[in-house]
Amino acid sequence: MIEAVIFDMDGVLLDSEPFWREAEKKVFAKVGITMTDAMCRETMGIRINEAVEYWYRKRPWTGLTQDAVAKEIVETVRQRIAERGELMHGAAAMIQFFRKRSLKMAVASSSAFCLIHTAVDTLGIRKYFDAIHSAEHERYGKPHPVVYLTAAERLSADPLRCLAVEDSLNGVIAAKAARMKVVAVPDAEHQTDTRFAIADILLPSLAAFDETHWNHLNTLS
Repeated sequence: MIEAVIFDMDGVLLDSEPFWREAEKKVFAKVGITMTDAMCRETMGIRINEAVEYWYRKRPWTGLTQDAVAKEIVETVRQRIAERGELMHGAAAMIQFFRKRSLKMAVASSSAFCLIHTAVDTLGIRKYFDAIHSAEHERYGKPHPVVYLTAAERLSADPLRCLAVEDSLNGVIAAKAARMKVVAVPDAEHQTDTRFAIADILLPSLAAFDETHWNHLNTLS
């Protein structure tokens, strides 16, 4: 039986992807890179320092350092979360579904700790989570599984008995590499991406999750 649930944050608990795109377009423009939505999607689900490094390798710039670019993007996103952050549709119901079953819950995100803390406080959901973890200080970010493995350890849970809830392909890969069950809720642009077939359940939104899905997950070996 599943004994713990680990949520990604961006695009799962919080509709923050528009904030990331807004911040990336604004800050990368300062170093001469005009970001499109498609370009923003290329680094979806990975740590911001890795995203900045990715674009620096493709289009090297002068002036602002990579670290300065990453910090400004993070601070811009943090401000947007504090000002306009809202729970994703179905997130509150899913949290209550697992809470009624007395499951331990955690957040495991590629976002910096400052963003996670701002989000759970803005959304009023901190009290539901037994652990909060970021890949910020891990050696590797998603799709490496370490952020999920550390979150499971902090819950004192066996990864084989954990369920991860993800929206990005990098996150799904990370959770599956940690040998967890995975519910994937990709955004509309990725709903037909066949690579998400590695998830145990694929849903259009968290609101679609129900008892049938839960029972199915608990029959999987």
